[in-house]
Amino acid sequence: MSPNRIQILSLYKTLLREASKFSSYNFRNYALRRIKDSFKENKNLNNEESIESHLSEARKNLEIIKRQVLIGRMYDTDKLVIEHETKYKSN
Repeated sequence: MSPNRIQILSLYKTLLREASKFSSYNFRNYALRRIKDSFKENKNLNNEESIESHLSEARKNLEIIKRQVLIGRMYDTDKLVIEHETKYKSN
């Protein structure tokens, strides 16, 4: 059975949601960028075997992301300077 558009979009959103849970700024941005680029690159695939192959790989990557997020939480570090929001007071 060929995956439909709703299943693909659901997987895409789930990958983005899970990748945004990375505590590390660099890992988070890298994962988000890779997910978006990968789906954008493969949006015009027509071959069902190819589509299913890419979706299978995406599901495996989702499990890896979930596992790495948990591990990252165990070894949480301070936020980077660029992650902090600075609010300036006007005098």
